Amino acid sequence: MRGRAESKRRFSRLCVECPSCAICSQSGLTINGSSVGWNQTHHCKLLDGLVPDQQQLCKRNLELMHSIVRAARLTKSACTSSFSDMRWNCSSIESAPHFTPDLAKGTREAAFVFSLAAAVVSHAIARACASGDLPSCSCAAMPSEQAAPDFRWGGCGDNLRYGLQMGSAFSDAPIRNRRSGPQAFRLMQLHNNAVGRQVLMDSLEMKCKCHGVSGSCSVKTCWKGLQDISTISADLKSKYLSATKVIPRQIGTRRQLVPREMEVRPVGENELVYLVSSPDYCTQNAKQGSLGTTDRQCNKTASGSESCGLMCCGRGYNAYTEVLVERCQCKYHWCCYVSCKTCKRTVERYVCK
Repeated sequence: MRGRAESKRRFSRLCVECPSCAICSQSGLTINGSSVGWNQTHHCKLLDGLVPDQQQLCKRNLELMHSIVRAARLTKSACTSSFSDMRWNCSSIESAPHFTPDLAKGTREAAFVFSLAAAVVSHAIARACASGDLPSCSCAAMPSEQAAPDFRWGGCGDNLRYGLQMGSAFSDAPIRNRRSGPQAFRLMQLHNNAVGRQVLMDSLEMKCKCHGVSGSCSVKTCWKGLQDISTISADLKSKYLSATKVIPRQIGTRRQLVPREMEVRPVGENELVYLVSSPDYCTQNAKQGSLGTTDRQCNKTASGSESCGLMCCGRGYNAYTEVLVERCQCKYHWCCYVSCKTCKRTVERYVCK
């Protein structure tokens, strides 16, 4: 009981410092959620970061929490992988739910993180349905379009419909609470969550398995499945790079976001939006949420964002050598093992000053 109470206090303390972060409860699950069985309703109370609607969803759908915990881990790893070659390397969510200030102020980075988290939680639930991990859902319904002569519909498709339904209920619940931050910030989050889910929907593709004598593929069984999260993250990164800066404006009876530079046109449904400019992430600044790029590895010969010139912000870089030990000259022996030698090679690395 003491350990559980301490977990609650710790999570509550962290979430209070970022009350407007809609993915606070989702990403924070990686701290406490991984060790929870999620088989009793009182487990939902372990996380004070859950708003009432999320608490009710948790209690009614305990089996979903494993997928949501997994989605939180996948969001972090996908974000880190996608931005490993840029000044901002997704470090802002490493200590979730204690987010750095840049994610609480409506930056371009916040737009990416929220949209990715919304997409991944729906993705995780849709996949869990297809894998039989959730008793409340199963495979997706067969596609309505007519099968072609060379294939037939079958298999078990990812249940995107159920994933979107439950994922949006969980991801959007905190944002709909007026106490979760300024209205403009909540509008931004809801818009970007929807963009993330649209990218997920666009990733649905036909996947097939061949049947026939000796792999002739005379007949194919096909189903609709989602692309991997790395692909979805890459698509959202492209939208991040072309995101639109917006301002709130009263249009009729509704408060809406419009592009700051071109206020006459509406915000596109498929574009990420942000409210404030990001720090340059060159130097450490706790108030802005920047860790800086000192000691970050860079590429001396590249010309893109990972180049030493851009990554190090003109400060220069240091070189060092590293000895790598690898398996080499491997041979297959009949039957049935592989023998290899151990080789060493020296590589030169570069890190920002």
